[in-house]
Amino acid sequence: MDQRISLITLGVADVGRARRFYEQLGWRGQEVDETVFFQAGGMAVVLWGRGKLADDGGLNDRGSDGFGGVALAQNVRSREEVDQILAVAERAGARVTKPAEETFYGGYAGYFTDPDGHVWEIAHNPGFTLAEDGSLVLPDFGA
Repeated sequence: MDQRISLITLGVADVGRARRFYEQLGWRGQEVDETVFFQAGGMAVVLWGRGKLADDGGLNDRGSDGFGGVALAQNVRSREEVDQILAVAERAGARVTKPAEETFYGGYAGYFTDPDGHVWEIAHNPGFTLAEDGSLVLPDFGA
């Protein structure tokens, strides 16, 4: 298995509402068969009905609102950008669960949940390089 992710599919309660939310963040999606696709660098984020996703994956959709153990993260170029994105997300209907603050690694980050409870971290990490296209270049942690 190659070490990469091609798609992240978020099971949502209302595809239209979820699309409007992400488009208010500045994302641009394409809808096909009640499924919205967003190009996100070299991968895609997909919005699909929660029940359909559960059925497709052979899962029992109990509609739990508990933390599912997954956080999506976007690294940005500055502390100011962290604050800006959190503010835009909140205006779009997100719930800021942790306002931006200094981190243990010398960065600055905050968290929000989208209208379906998906957790997002917005972070500025001075130890990570972002390429011009926004892709993350991990440092050599062994150096």
